[in-house]
Amino acid sequence: MEYQGFTTFKADVDGGVLFVTFDYGKVNVQGLPMLADLNMLAQKLEADKEIKVVVFQSANAEIFVCHADTNFLKDMSGKAVSREDVKLLDLQVVLERISKLPQATIAKIEGYARGGGHEFALACDMRFAARGKARFMQMEVGMGILPCGGGASRMARQVGLGKALEIVLGADDFDADQAEAYGTVNRALDADEIGPFVDALAKRISLWPSESINATKQAVYESIDLPIQEALRSEAYWLYQATSQTPALKRFKWADEQGAQFDMENQYIWPDMLVSIQEVK
Repeated sequence: MEYQGFTTFKADVDGGVLFVTFDYGKVNVQGLPMLADLNMLAQKLEADKEIKVVVFQSANAEIFVCHADTNFLKDMSGKAVSREDVKLLDLQVVLERISKLPQATIAKIEGYARGGGHEFALACDMRFAARGKARFMQMEVGMGILPCGGGASRMARQVGLGKALEIVLGADDFDADQAEAYGTVNRALDADEIGPFVDALAKRISLWPSESINATKQAVYESIDLPIQEALRSEAYWLYQATSQTPALKRFKWADEQGAQFDMENQYIWPDMLVSIQEVK
């Protein structure tokens, strides 16, 4: 699969990891060209089992992705629409597609991520922010609207109602450490640590079967909106989707026949043993 022809970012393959680097003008504005590129990227990734992890980053030292382009926001309807007639916005559709990718997605944020840029990060599976560089904000309420690229709905699911409302109604900047405290990012890392950390995490995830990565993602996302009994049924469903497509049963048989699961020494080296068992196919 070739990842070329994009105008707002470049995409580079490194083994099972795709590094997507935003590089669009001075501020990586989130306009129609970027949404079109992301849509085309998603179409390619949905059909690619060789890529297992996607890392989104920026070529700009100060900006991850800035807010949505006001050139298309200013043409929004000024009339109220009924619930029956409302349609999803292009931004919502594209970011939901990114969220549902079969690959694990990581946002490496080393600059400003406000408005739609922050909402893009929230649509990724994981987010890591650089101390002293990353800044976040949802400014929409002060403009007279609301976060409408998942910034209201995903934010509440990510951090809970009170914190989500503090962020979106406060409409103020917060840094990497505050983002970690809120729960909008997985971790805040020093600027010299974030690159090696994200690279190592992405490369480790890329060792696992693509089908088990996807099954895990789908089960976790489905569980958010389901009662516990239905969530457990979802887990069971995705379990069998994985075992039907991966070497899982061969690996369980190997562990049993080799007595590996009963060896206390193996309990000390599970992280490394999990890597070595990838040879059993």
